[in-house]
Amino acid sequence: MTTTTDDEEMPDAVSTARPVSAAHNLVGVGLAAVAAIAFSLRAIFVKLAYEDMSDPVTLLALRMIFSLPFLAAALALHHRSSAAPAPLTRCDAMALAALGFIGYYLSSFLDMFGLQFVAAGIGRLLLFLYPTIVVIISALVLGKRISQREVVALLITYAGVALVLSAQFDKPNANFWLGALLVMLSAVTFSIYLVGSGEVVARLGSIRFTAYATAAASVYCIVQFLLLRPLGALVLPIRVYELALAMAVFSTVMPLFMMAEALRRIGASRVAMISALGPAATVISGYLGLDERMTWMQTIGGVLIVSGVLIVAAHVRKLDGK
Repeated sequence: MTTTTDDEEMPDAVSTARPVSAAHNLVGVGLAAVAAIAFSLRAIFVKLAYEDMSDPVTLLALRMIFSLPFLAAALALHHRSSAAPAPLTRCDAMALAALGFIGYYLSSFLDMFGLQFVAAGIGRLLLFLYPTIVVIISALVLGKRISQREVVALLITYAGVALVLSAQFDKPNANFWLGALLVMLSAVTFSIYLVGSGEVVARLGSIRFTAYATAAASVYCIVQFLLLRPLGALVLPIRVYELALAMAVFSTVMPLFMMAEALRRIGASRVAMISALGPAATVISGYLGLDERMTWMQTIGGVLIVSGVLIVAAHVRKLDGK
């Protein structure tokens, strides 16, 4: 469901080679939980920034500009603390450029654009569809059979989507439907990235892959800003810069590497299950910080979405165990 790592980092390989302590796994669980919550706060930072501006192109560029120094530092530390890595091949560079474009640039831009029109909590629930979309793409493109349990999970999940969106059926708000479509397209592009990145991550390792792919996305975001906006667009309230910096550190760089380490310690399926904390954290944060409300129908739909994704994750974990 999510990307795998190289032999040195693959959880299953490690667990079969030597016993893993409970503390080792507990740290992995903690890292995955904190990363899921930190990722979820990105939508809150975006909505708060939109109170002072309404330009996703500029906001995304600021986020990635602030992220770049941390990514460079993390990559340098990784190179110093590990054996000499294999040089990047031309195919690796092209794959990183393509995956960085679709997974970190395009997906982030669609999500940030869509959050102009939908509440943060609803946006996170729709984005959280990506594990089920991975199942569908894997079946259509890779020919992987969808099990009966996954069919049930898909039905539960998309029934939840219908309930989450149901509150808008009788409201003449066309922008909401545009925002919901953009966020769902973000989930689709992120799913395509996950399906396509497995082999590259296996060759390069999760930390190296994450740093290079995110750096490539940063370049795309900055070039997009320079092509579409004048430099005067950077004249913004200091609060926007503070939120962009917080988004870069606490909702981009930090959770990316925490998630990579969690994947190494406890495996992709467990991380996917723990990631269910994300939408709940966004809904609660949106209620407390943005005064966002969800109807009972939408709340039930949110529970169904999370339940369906957890069923998929549990099934993947069971298959991994076999």
